[in-house]
Amino acid sequence: MSSTPITHLWLREETKPMEHRAALSPGVCKTLLENGNFKITVERDQERIFADSEYADVGCTMVAGDSWRQAPADAIITGLKELPENDQTPLPHTHIMFAHCYKRQGGWKDVLSRFVEGKGLLYDLEFLQDDSGRRVAAFGFYAGFTGSAVGIDTWCHQQLHAGEKYPAIKPYPNEDVLIAEIKDKLAKIGKMPKVMVMGALGRCGSGAVSFARKAGIPEENIIKWDMAETAKGGPFQEIMDADIFVNCIYLSSKIPPFVTQEQIDSDRQLSVIVDVSCDTTNPFNPIPIYNVNTTFDNALLDIKSTNPKPLQLCSIDHLPTMLPREASNQFALDLLPTLLQLPERASAPVWTRAEKLFHEKVASMATTD
Repeated sequence: MSSTPITHLWLREETKPMEHRAALSPGVCKTLLENGNFKITVERDQERIFADSEYADVGCTMVAGDSWRQAPADAIITGLKELPENDQTPLPHTHIMFAHCYKRQGGWKDVLSRFVEGKGLLYDLEFLQDDSGRRVAAFGFYAGFTGSAVGIDTWCHQQLHAGEKYPAIKPYPNEDVLIAEIKDKLAKIGKMPKVMVMGALGRCGSGAVSFARKAGIPEENIIKWDMAETAKGGPFQEIMDADIFVNCIYLSSKIPPFVTQEQIDSDRQLSVIVDVSCDTTNPFNPIPIYNVNTTFDNALLDIKSTNPKPLQLCSIDHLPTMLPREASNQFALDLLPTLLQLPERASAPVWTRAEKLFHEKVASMATTD
């Protein structure tokens, strides 16, 4: 046992509906505990893809779900998605999570104010970055992979069951089952859609391209765009010429819109949009034809258009939970080297940058409407 102080990680229960992923996998917990510098408490969670027993078996301490508010002051509360809704109580702990409040999303000041009032600290998973500015861990690949799957499946549904409501999306035990299901539907239709992936060179876009290939979409039907192709500025007629548009860009500043209402009211081939990026409430949203997130129960929006051809849009903001085991295992493994630096977080660059960014975002509340 080293003389380094023990770091206490507290994996909280996820409360977002249909969220089955976990920030920490049992395998990663085992590695951390074997390191000797960590204690791990895990809240029981019936929705989590990993059974509670998988954590108990590797030595984690199990506690009741949603009990993190009573955790010891030094516990680092670890999770993925937003904290429970309708709770504005102060947050005195350090939290590791995707807080969705650093890009001025709807309600961002409310989220940060809870940390200020409680004198807590946020390490936002989206902004844990290495020395080159690359995120140390992201669900991007599986977000694109599952987004592409939903897009192709929606197009198949339009062909096979025109006018019928798209069914609720359920998680799949593994990607092979998902791929086989989509292949079967494509075979029944007897033709292949054109799939346009925006941001094709990134983690997310590469996942979208990967699924299209695995589903049997011919390479010539997969249109791969990235920064070079979008440099001229939108809107882009090429999107209207595809059957399915999968948006996988990482939005960091204002850009011209990719699509406009005028375009979708005009002649188009496009009938499906999957906005994996989900910058729904971002004032710079490059797909400004909608402003709400969809859910696994109601996955599609019917976009209003004077063109009678249907146009449906998916904007689920946690798509990788369709493949929760693969997505969680990959994410946790990517995050592991950074977690191992937590005992030295006062000097480890990834953590010091994240803390500095938190304080900068808090300070910006006073100068931003």
